[in-house]
Amino acid sequence: MTQAGLSGLLRERAGAARVTNVELFFDLVYVFAVTQLSHHLLHHPTLTGALQTAVLLAMVWLAWAYTAWVTNWLDPERLPVRLLLIALALVALVMSAALPTAFGRWGLVVGGAYAVMQIGRTIFVVIALRGRPLLANFQRILAWCVVSGALAVAGGIVTGPARGWLWLAAVAVDTLGGVVGFYTPGLGRSATSEWTIEGGHLAERCQAFILIALGESVVIIGATLSGLLATTVTWAEIGAFVTAVVGSVALWWLYFDRSAAEAAAVIARSADPGRMGRTAYHLIHPVMVAGIIVVAAGDEVVLSEPDASAAGSTAWLVLGGAALFIAGHAAFKMAVWRVVSWPRVAAIVILALLGLAAGSLSALGLEVCAAAVVLGVATADHWAHR
Repeated sequence: MTQAGLSGLLRERAGAARVTNVELFFDLVYVFAVTQLSHHLLHHPTLTGALQTAVLLAMVWLAWAYTAWVTNWLDPERLPVRLLLIALALVALVMSAALPTAFGRWGLVVGGAYAVMQIGRTIFVVIALRGRPLLANFQRILAWCVVSGALAVAGGIVTGPARGWLWLAAVAVDTLGGVVGFYTPGLGRSATSEWTIEGGHLAERCQAFILIALGESVVIIGATLSGLLATTVTWAEIGAFVTAVVGSVALWWLYFDRSAAEAAAVIARSADPGRMGRTAYHLIHPVMVAGIIVVAAGDEVVLSEPDASAAGSTAWLVLGGAALFIAGHAAFKMAVWRVVSWPRVAAIVILALLGLAAGSLSALGLEVCAAAVVLGVATADHWAHR
C-alpha cells in the first residue's frame, strides 16, 4: 500500500458520520467476547474471579474503544481501513476464545493479541495520517501503546498473581494516556480540542456496545430457559424467567428511553466533543457494560436455582450488577448534563440495604427486589421527562 493510497483514508466531514456495515461486522466478535466474560465470572464467583473478569473486560473494552475512535476519523468504506477492521476482528476473535483460560495456559495469547491490536492499529493510523494535523496525536498514542503492549505480553509470559498486576498496569497505561493527553517527552501533549471527532458517531458506537452486552443477557436467559424446558418447569423457574426479562428490559429502558439519544445530540453539538467523548463514553460506558455482564451472570444463577438462598455470590451478582449499572448511568448523566441523579443515588442505597437482608431471601425474591429497583428508576425518569 503506497503512501499516496493511505493519505486519503479520512472520513468526509460534510455531514453526520454514519456507522458502516463493516463496523457492525467488527462488533460481532465482541458478542462472543462478552459471552466469554460472563461465563468466566460464573465459573469464578469469588472476589479474585471478579477482579480477574474486570481486568479482562478492561482489555476487551480498550481494544474495541480505541478502534471505535479510529473509525471515527478513518473511513471504513475505504479498502485499507476495511481490511484493517477485518484483521483486528480476527485477532479479537482469537483473544476472545482464550479469555476463559487467560489466567491459565493461554495467557500469552490474550496478552499478545491485546498488544498486536493496540500497536498494530496505531502504526496503521500513523502511516495513514502522514502530513495530517492528527499525526502528532497518534505518534503519542503509539508511544503509550508500545508500553502497554509490552506490559500485556509480559503478563502473558509470567504466571500467578504477577500476570494480573502486569495486565492491570497495561490497562492503566492505556486508560491514563487519554486522561493526560498521551503526554510523551519530546512529542508534547494532545488537547481534547484536537480530537476533532464526530460526536454522534462515537455515541452510536458506544450505544451499540451496550446493546451487545444486553444481547448477552437475553441469550443467557433464553439458553437457560431452553435447558429447563427439557424437564418439568416449576412456577419458581417461570417467575425467575419473567423477572430476568423484566430486569433486562428495565436496563434497556433506563439507558435508551431518552438519555442515549439526548446525550448523542449533546456531544454532536459540543464545542469540545473530544472531552465529552473521553469522559462520558470512553471511561464511563465500560462501567455500565460491567454491570450488565454481572446482571447476566446473576440471571443464570437465579434461573438455575430460584429457590436457593440468596446469600453469598448470588447476592453480589444480583445486587452488585444492578448497582454497578445504575452507578455508571448516574456518572454518565453527570458527565453529560452536570446533574446529580438522586433517584439513582437512592437506588444504590436501597440495593446496598437489600444486601443486608439477602440471607433471609430466596434467589428469586432478591432478583425481584433488584428488578423492581431498576424499574423504579426507569419509571421515575419517564415521569420526570413527562
